Amino acid sequence: MSKSLAASHSQGKHEPDNIFGVNAAANEKAKIVGKENIVNASIGAFLDPQGELITLPTVEKTMYSLDFKDAANYAPIAGLPDFIKAAIDVTFGEHKPDAYINGVATPGGSGGIHHAIWNYTEVGDTFLTSDWFWSPYQTMAKEMGRKIDTFTSFSEKGNFNVRACLGKVAELAKVQKNVLLIINSPAHNPTGFSLTDEEWEQVIAGLKELIEKGQNNIILFVDIAYLDFAPPGSRKFFKLFSQLPASFLVIVAFSMSKGYTMYGYRTGCMIGISSDKDIIDEFFNINQYSNRGTWSNGTRSGMQCLVKLWKNPELMDQVNKEREEFRLSLENRARTFLDEAKEVGLEVCPYHSGFFITVPTSKPDEIGLKLQDDNIFIVPLGRGLRIAVCAIPAEKLSGMATKIKEAKDLLGG
Repeated sequence: MSKSLAASHSQGKHEPDNIFGVNAAANEKAKIVGKENIVNASIGAFLDPQGELITLPTVEKTMYSLDFKDAANYAPIAGLPDFIKAAIDVTFGEHKPDAYINGVATPGGSGGIHHAIWNYTEVGDTFLTSDWFWSPYQTMAKEMGRKIDTFTSFSEKGNFNVRACLGKVAELAKVQKNVLLIINSPAHNPTGFSLTDEEWEQVIAGLKELIEKGQNNIILFVDIAYLDFAPPGSRKFFKLFSQLPASFLVIVAFSMSKGYTMYGYRTGCMIGISSDKDIIDEFFNINQYSNRGTWSNGTRSGMQCLVKLWKNPELMDQVNKEREEFRLSLENRARTFLDEAKEVGLEVCPYHSGFFITVPTSKPDEIGLKLQDDNIFIVPLGRGLRIAVCAIPAEKLSGMATKIKEAKDLLGG
C-alpha cells in the first residue's frame, strides 16, 4: 500500500459510483451516435423526453419569489419551526398518528438515515433492512463503524416477506438492546415495491410482541423518499404508529428532493413518533445536537419554500395537481416496460410504484455492458439491473425489455 496520512479507520475508503459511471458512459456514447439514440436509464431523477430535469412549476415560482436576504440567512440548527410543522403536515395528511410528534431538519432523507444510525445504535452494532436496498445504507454503516444485515425482501408469492423480516429482528434482538429496522416504502428504491396496509399491520404487531418481552427497544425508520409518487391512499399506514409502546420509536424521513423536485436543495426532516413525550424530547435534543456536530444547519431557502406553499392552500393544491400529472406519466412509463416484460417473459422484482424497476440477475455487470452495445445504459447492482423509468420517456422504453431478455438469454443469469 502507498503511503497514507489518513487515520486508521479512514484508510482505504473508496467506492466507485456505478450510477454516475454508467451515466458518464452514456454521455460519451451520445457524442458518437447522438443523444436521441441513447436510452439512459441510470439517473434517479424525473426527466422529460429531451432528457431535461422536470420541475414542478409552482415550486419553481415559489422559490424565485423568496426574499433573497432572508433566504440566504442561517436557519436554526433544528430547522425553521414552521418548516417542521409543515413537513409533519404534508407527510401525514389525514393520517397523522395519535402520538407525540416532532421533527428535526436534515439535508434530504440521507441526513435522517445518518442520525438514526448514529444516535440509536452503538459503535459495532448491526442494523437491519431488506436484501434489496439503497446502497448508501451500506456506505453509512461503514462510515460510522456499524454493520448492516438483511432479510429476504419477498416471499415466493411476491409479497413482502413479513416472516423473514420479523425473524431477523428477533435474531438481532438476542444480542442487541436497540434494534434499528429500516423499511423503504412505498415505492421502494430500487424495486418499486410497497408494503400493503395489511403487511404493515403484521410488521407492527410482530415488533410490539417482541417489545412486550421487555428486553429490547425498537427503532423503526421509514424511508419515504418516493411517497409522493405512490398512488393516492398510500399514507393510510401512518395511523398504525399511534399509541405504540414507549420502547417503540418510529422515525419517518421526509424529503423534498423527489416530491417537490428540489434534489439539490437538500431539504428534509426526520420526524419522530412516540407515545412517550420524554422520548420525543430526547429525539429532538440529540438529533439537533447531531446537526450542529455534522453539517450545522440546513438550507433555509428550501425550508422557506415549503412553508410558503403550506401556508397558501391554493399554491399547495396546484403543486399536488402538477405532481399528480407527473405521477401518472411515471405510471404510464412503468406500465409500458412491465407489459412488455410480461409478454417476453422477463422476470422483474415486484413493482407497485416509484422511479425504479429492477431485473434480478446473477450477471448484472456482464449484461449491463452487453446492453451498452445496443445503446441501453442501466445500472448494475449486486444482484440485478436497476432501470430508472423516471428518466426515460415511454416511447424509448418500448423494446427495452426485449433487449434485456435477449442479453440475459445470451449470457445466462
